[in-house]
Amino acid sequence: MPKPNLDRIDRKIIAELQHNGNLSNLQLSERVGLSPSPCLRRVKQLEESGVITRKVTLMDQELLGLSLTVYIQVSLGNQVPGMLEHFEEVVVTYPEVLECSLVTGSDADYLLKAVMPDMSHYEKFLLRELNQIDGVSHIRTSFALRRVVNRTELPLGHIS
Repeated sequence: MPKPNLDRIDRKIIAELQHNGNLSNLQLSERVGLSPSPCLRRVKQLEESGVITRKVTLMDQELLGLSLTVYIQVSLGNQVPGMLEHFEEVVVTYPEVLECSLVTGSDADYLLKAVMPDMSHYEKFLLRELNQIDGVSHIRTSFALRRVVNRTELPLGHIS
């Protein structure tokens, strides 16, 4: 898909919506300096072009009892397409997994970010779920001690 041409107003709209997706069209239009109808039209164009993929509500992980953030490196025995596809098909079914990336530059094939209530839950997840996926040969886990940066906004400074 070709990169869409984004002008100054589009970038302002994206920045405002990344910061607060709950803005009404009227609020958004005032912040970006447009009247409501053209602002809504631009948002629709950004959605149709795929720049805006979805809108979500962010939750407080701690208040929901998910105090453990886990980074899991997973190595597979073989990196053949069927095994990679199988791993990915299974791992997307785990609600604890927030991110899963096929990676290079380390001994691992995948890097997962997962959240859980506690170590007991992680132990069950590791032994009953992750270790049971065909092809998994090695798992290395790191636990987050403290979140230093936790952004959802993408950097936009490179868009001209």
